[in-house]
Amino acid sequence: MDINKLKLNNFSPMMAAKIALAILAAWYFLDIAKNPSEWHFLNNADLIFHEAGHTLAFFLPTFLIFLAGSAFQVIVPIVFSFYFFIKRQFYSASLILFWVGESLINVSVYAKDAIAMNLPLLGGDGTMHDWNNMLSMTGLLKYTNTIGTMIWLVGALFIACAILSSLYTATLRNEERTAD
Repeated sequence: MDINKLKLNNFSPMMAAKIALAILAAWYFLDIAKNPSEWHFLNNADLIFHEAGHTLAFFLPTFLIFLAGSAFQVIVPIVFSFYFFIKRQFYSASLILFWVGESLINVSVYAKDAIAMNLPLLGGDGTMHDWNNMLSMTGLLKYTNTIGTMIWLVGALFIACAILSSLYTATLRNEERTAD
């Protein structure tokens, strides 16, 4: 890392605000990683995109319809992050990576619930549990906890990357990035 690229000796109000926002986001998303089973504000967006994924996949085979909910809720923030990245708005792209990590952590809670099926699902009792069905169809139900933990780890990795990249991109010189 070229120390000359960092503008640490000349903080601007915008740089300070971006660093503060990155630190607040890190605190919020680390709390989500620490307490994944608690309901958080972004879970509302996750739920909307999860259900939209099922709706958009109605014509696919049953397994893919089950998968589409969890996949879509993770793909949507990835698309947003990628959009900002190709627009060279790296700070914004970094902040959206927090959402990717949170969404994966949200999916991990659902995956870990595949055997117990204790989570309240839309539609109430008798509603099909996506992860119970997917893991049963693939013969992986006995690995529920391991699969959920692996998904959680990937989500936590995205949050760690978001912390590092948002703090780093907040300190880049103006000529090295476009306005975020």
